Amino acid sequence: MTSKIINMAERMKDEQDRLLESMFESSPIADDGFSKTIIRRIRRKLWIRRIIMPTAVLLGGLVAYQPLAALVKSLYPLLLSIPGDLVPSLSESLPSLQLIVTGALVLVVALFSLNMIED
Repeated sequence: MTSKIINMAERMKDEQDRLLESMFESSPIADDGFSKTIIRRIRRKLWIRRIIMPTAVLLGGLVAYQPLAALVKSLYPLLLSIPGDLVPSLSESLPSLQLIVTGALVLVVALFSLNMIED
């Protein structure tokens, strides 16, 4: 039964179908390595983007680490100074500064890893 369908489809070809088939049946054009050169350039640019962007973010993070740590250190005593009757167990539930910084670093590494996996 499938052979009848294929034969019917072949009989129903119009001029555009025949023209399209003839274009794909022609031999490929000799390009003397042009296509390979273009593909190599595209791949090189892709790898450069994959390497430069995370490196720039890492260097920016290293530069911004000290001011960020100073900001967190200055905000931490402010949070501890909130009156106990306003939020009863706030001082007991605040994590340590080391835990906050470690969690932030783990989050950054996870986001970079997901970005690299997507590419």
